[in-house]
Amino acid sequence: MMLLSLRFVQGRICATKRVLMILGCLMVVVLPIAGCDLNGTVFGSQGVSSSSADDDSVSGQRLPVGDLPGWRQVFASDFTQGDVPVGGFPGAVYGAEWSAGYGDGTPDTAGQLSGGKSGYYPSKVLSVKNGVLDWYLHSESGISMGAAPTPVIANSSQNPHRPNSQLYGRYSVRFKADSLPGFKTAWLMWPDSGLWPMDGELDFPEGDLAGLIFGAFHRSGSSQDVYDVVPSIALFTSWHTATTEWTPGRVAFFLDGKELGTTTVGTPIKPMHYILQTESCLPGCPAPTTAGHVQVAWVAVWSRI
Repeated sequence: MMLLSLRFVQGRICATKRVLMILGCLMVVVLPIAGCDLNGTVFGSQGVSSSSADDDSVSGQRLPVGDLPGWRQVFASDFTQGDVPVGGFPGAVYGAEWSAGYGDGTPDTAGQLSGGKSGYYPSKVLSVKNGVLDWYLHSESGISMGAAPTPVIANSSQNPHRPNSQLYGRYSVRFKADSLPGFKTAWLMWPDSGLWPMDGELDFPEGDLAGLIFGAFHRSGSSQDVYDVVPSIALFTSWHTATTEWTPGRVAFFLDGKELGTTTVGTPIKPMHYILQTESCLPGCPAPTTAGHVQVAWVAVWSRI
């Protein structure tokens, strides 16, 4: 298995590093074998398995409900309680469980460098229809628009309070997307402290929506951004379930029930919060006419027992 461990001396100004500059290198990795690198990151099969089908679920897989061995469920949300129009999310229907995240006009990762040419606009992007949370990704007046909603889970975080802070956890999301070059996901665990890269970062699923899904472990404990990239052979255009398991000294990514990679080096040791960060322009912006959808059928979260 190819391990990509990269160092960046320059600091970062917002909520996630971007690795798409090296995506061309990742594309050649199609049949990796299980193995372990000398830095302690273990990679498993890259195959994608099909979950058992549920005919009454829009995504073919129902929302998982209940505790698991070693895990207590603290959040389980699907989008079957009614539709919400664009501009209305979360509304009364989903307001107890969801926040729309960053407000309209907040620059995204690339937008902080471009003067706002890309950013978060939940009032123009997010809705619920046909049993899914929907991102309508598009551009208006030269600005490409995404959104970064977050689950709301009761917790004791302070200064500032985070909507779903946890120290360790298990996070699963059922999703698919249109092929939209220039738009991407970086659904991540971000440190409550805001101290990046010192307190680490976990991104999964990540990738340009016209490319392959990958994950990234950003190691904690360093003033430089050192991260390991875990590629898959899966496209965003089919339904998938991405799961992150974060325990003391270990982080693992699973795609459709199969382990993509595990790290035991530089794992986060401070509380983090979960953001479905969907953005653009990394490294290239979408064409002005590029428009389409990301859909999430459900999100489930567990805390460590």
